[in-house]
Amino acid sequence: MNPLPLPSHVHYELLLQVLEQQSAFAATQNARAQEHVNQIIANLRKALSQQKQLESLCNQLHIPVDHRWSTTERSP
Repeated sequence: MNPLPLPSHVHYELLLQVLEQQSAFAATQNARAQEHVNQIIANLRKALSQQKQLESLCNQLHIPVDHRWSTTERSP
């Protein structure tokens, strides 16, 4: 069975760090912008959680997962 390609968790972590440490700080001057940043952070956390649930399901079904670092990466 071919592995299921999924983003590496590092991608979520990098995005979350930028949003939490830089974007959120910069958006403190504008409540609407800050709310949008907070929504993006929540959505990314939810996406990572859902991906982990999918990975768990794949593990139970013996479906291999291939964590990708880029869209051009090819499995051997």
